[in-house]
Amino acid sequence: MAMTVHVDIVSAEEQIFSGLAEFVALPGEAGELGILPGHMPLMTRIKPGAVRVKVPNQTEDELVFVAGGILEVQPGLVTVLADTAIRGRDLDEAKALEAKKLAEEAMANKTSQLDYAKAQAELAEAIAQLAAIQKLRKRAH
Repeated sequence: MAMTVHVDIVSAEEQIFSGLAEFVALPGEAGELGILPGHMPLMTRIKPGAVRVKVPNQTEDELVFVAGGILEVQPGLVTVLADTAIRGRDLDEAKALEAKKLAEEAMANKTSQLDYAKAQAELAEAIAQLAAIQKLRKRAH
């Protein structure tokens, strides 16, 4: 039997995933992070992107889009506290494309530095959602 670690992925609205995993991959602030059972304790911010959870005895990874947040790794427990989290199967490409378009328009028509920074964050989130949707498409083929 493979070694596992308990993983919880939660957002302000709900618990998205809770269960055992053989491996977790996610976008850390300084690059992609891979967490295996027995990983040393760690706390870091995460960027918008896809969290991949390798569940034992399941061929397909669980995929969750997060719009940033905090990762905490403790012995036997990985916790992802996401600003926003969406199950991979619930991602809406049309909505993400529209959000990207609106963010790009807001950046082009900035009225203040704050508006520009907000539009940049929204654009990064939309691009990360689209990348997660592309990963799901590749897995389906």
